[in-house]
Amino acid sequence: MAYISVESSIESIQQSLDRIIETTKELSEETIRWKPSEEEWSIIQIVCHLVEAVPYWLNEIEGLLKSPGKEWGRGLQDEARLAAVSETDSQSISTIINDLEALKSKVEQGLGVLDEDKLKLEAPSRNPRFGTKPISFIVDHLLVEHVSKHESQIKRNLLKLK
Repeated sequence: MAYISVESSIESIQQSLDRIIETTKELSEETIRWKPSEEEWSIIQIVCHLVEAVPYWLNEIEGLLKSPGKEWGRGLQDEARLAAVSETDSQSISTIINDLEALKSKVEQGLGVLDEDKLKLEAPSRNPRFGTKPISFIVDHLLVEHVSKHESQIKRNLLKLK
């Protein structure tokens, strides 16, 4: 199985975060808080989700390195995950942008300890859909792809606004 290098993963996440930060900084508060529909998240919900989710997955990786083989992951109904997107009214845009900026160094620190052997370590997920996966799965799908998908979601929101 071919693995994306740790450096490439860090760079990809940081670049996505940079683009999200740049886009968000340019927007009015009204636009950032606008929801395209009842089922869709506003931009502030998306970025608050990232501010919660990225450290969550980094902590899961750290836990797997300390206790190889332990169960990892969470469901969509996780309280912290839900709170991050439901409690955005009191969130300041500037604070959230600063939090996004801080994620870049957290990603570098959290993933920088990984090497090819650590990326291959496998453990069962709490989510039966995933089964047993290597740490590289968390890096590739729950960090790199996840952040990128939310960047695309922000772009879709902005297209719907026009």
